[in-house]
Amino acid sequence: MKRAPQQLSYIKAILGITEAQEALFETFFTEEAPPVYERYTGDKIRMRYFGHACILIETKDISILADPVISYYGYHSDVEHFSDADLPDTIDYVLITHNHQDHILFETLLPLRHKIKKLIVPRTNSGKLEDPDLKLMFENIGFKNVIAMDNMESIQFSDTTITALPFTGEHSDLNILTKSCFLIEISGFKLLFLADSRIMEPVLYKHIHKQTGDVDVMFLGMECDGAPLTWLYGPLLTKKLARDQDGSRRLAGSDCVKGMALVDIFHPKEVYVYAMGQEPWVEFISSIKYTDESNPIVQSNKLVKLCTERGLIAERLYGEKELLYERLHDHKYEEASI
Repeated sequence: MKRAPQQLSYIKAILGITEAQEALFETFFTEEAPPVYERYTGDKIRMRYFGHACILIETKDISILADPVISYYGYHSDVEHFSDADLPDTIDYVLITHNHQDHILFETLLPLRHKIKKLIVPRTNSGKLEDPDLKLMFENIGFKNVIAMDNMESIQFSDTTITALPFTGEHSDLNILTKSCFLIEISGFKLLFLADSRIMEPVLYKHIHKQTGDVDVMFLGMECDGAPLTWLYGPLLTKKLARDQDGSRRLAGSDCVKGMALVDIFHPKEVYVYAMGQEPWVEFISSIKYTDESNPIVQSNKLVKLCTERGLIAERLYGEKELLYERLHDHKYEEASI
């Protein structure tokens, strides 16, 4: 009903609203229509950053949305930001990198359910409480066409290929398998989404690079301190951890050294630090409030500076960002196929 209004009497009847509830219930609605979404119709590839790890990739033919934790209302704020009003009426693919609350949030995913044609999640068969099967989970809350992808598996459609890549680290050294990075290639232009990866062994990524080649744009999470293991997984453990074990096993992304190792391997032309939990609408999930002296800020500043000195475009994203990229190959639209 964000886009298709209904009579209040119809809504009240469906939800069984009583006469005593009507006054309060009616305050939840407005007669003012939301702004009309302007579909992208250009010949380029458009990237829109919605905050944290949420990025929308669009061409005139397709739309791909990664980790849709978004600001659901276009309210006035000191932070310029896109909201749900800036999402397409139909989203061809939604990508989920991993099962943390700043990447899967039902409050923003459920209102998008009717828009999403296909939902891509990492495949798992672990059966562990801390590593649930995301395909089963999403199917049980009403999502249709959920696709589970293994590492190095690809989906091809139109002029686009989506490839799932290994995602190492960040999960407190637990044997969690349900996590994937994604490479999106559109007409030869490559965007690499590394989420909160913490590079454990550069050789692995060198092997990946042999298959993927260089990329044009790289997105990397650098919340490199991370919460201790029990902050997220504590209720699922069978015994209490010693403080030193808890503090040494963290939900940490890459620092500058690890991030630059990835830059050296994939040779991107542009590098963007994201998934830092800084936007106001993410604070209630991440509990993060940085200062200029906070290690993730120091480390990401170093990475941005080193990349800039090499002649690369580099930035730590915050709020919103829109960029247009040229296709590298001639584009010919074809019906989607897997």
